[in-house]
Amino acid sequence: MTMNPFIEIDYGIRPKYTTTCCGDVFLSRRQSNKEVLIAALADGLGSGLQANVAASLTATMAMEYMSAEIDLCKAAELVMDALPICPDRHITYSTFTLVHASVHGTVRMIEYGNPPALLIRNQQALPIPRKKLKLARWNGREMTYSQFTCQMDDRLFFSSDGITQAGLGSRDYPFGWGSDKLAETLVREVAAHPHLSARDVCHVALRQALYLDGGIAGDDTTCAVIHFRVPRILQVLTGPPFSKAKDRSFAERVNIPNVQTVIAGGSTAELISRELGRPIAMSIHRLDPEIPATSEMDGAALVTEGCITLCKVVELLEKPVDLWRENGATRLRDLLLASDQIAFHVGTSVNPAHQDPNLPVELEMRRNLIKRLRTVLEEKYFKEVTVTFY
Repeated sequence: MTMNPFIEIDYGIRPKYTTTCCGDVFLSRRQSNKEVLIAALADGLGSGLQANVAASLTATMAMEYMSAEIDLCKAAELVMDALPICPDRHITYSTFTLVHASVHGTVRMIEYGNPPALLIRNQQALPIPRKKLKLARWNGREMTYSQFTCQMDDRLFFSSDGITQAGLGSRDYPFGWGSDKLAETLVREVAAHPHLSARDVCHVALRQALYLDGGIAGDDTTCAVIHFRVPRILQVLTGPPFSKAKDRSFAERVNIPNVQTVIAGGSTAELISRELGRPIAMSIHRLDPEIPATSEMDGAALVTEGCITLCKVVELLEKPVDLWRENGATRLRDLLLASDQIAFHVGTSVNPAHQDPNLPVELEMRRNLIKRLRTVLEEKYFKEVTVTFY
């Protein structure tokens, strides 16, 4: 795995508390060459199903145009021309933010109606130069276009107005939280925790917006973060190799510099402990009634049980839930989501315990679990994943 610059992207979304269908839609995609990331955040007029339809059409159109490598300004014009006008309020049925980002740092962005994006660098929010785009046929509506260069560790934050209007009408924020206060909060959090992931930054904004709205979302609330940084690399070692002659080389993978290591499986941990002479210490601080306890070993970020834990991780990734219990599965899930490049090193020696017909049906063989993990990490979370069998 390489150490080329990496663009991390993540988002957070909450529907308005009176609805089950969110009127905001966020889509992102990495182009086939892995060097370009495109994203669209659309905010449908109002809330509920009608707003969701308008936002979905807007974001989908924009993504298809950008994927076809149509010039960003032309793509935005096509989207603007296609958007109908509300006859009562005389505004477009959806606002949007479109972003085209290259791993080389060049970012092009179109904004229409959404709060202005924030560029956070070196513990400050930098101004983004914007150029107005306005055509006679748009009846006074205008977009802004910006092109700028991002540096390593820059973060680009953009959102729907559910973020900036949080707390609207309250004593402290009669006009809403606002972009300035939002920027202050994000800059303060990033300064205190420089390694915050894009996902964590989104959670900071969402958490504060919900707090200002009294614990419930007063409007559809969505935010996204693009973070330019070196890739975070994780390797998962699970299962002893088929041939014992490979035990030593398999165990020595733990010593690879700048790579976090997870050891999944008791037999795998015992092999590495034996080959490297490193003791295993069981942790008694994170006991869970459903998931086997974790252990600790020098050089490993996490040591877990094997198939039961991996099966739960697959479930948490395929159907995300707000599960706050800390156990081996949630810790492994968080490590996977916080990483960009993930390498699974899978031993093919068969563990007789997993052939017991009395074990639950969902306790699949290790190789099938890894295949499911690879699929969900690549297709749902846009991770770069490799699998090597031993």
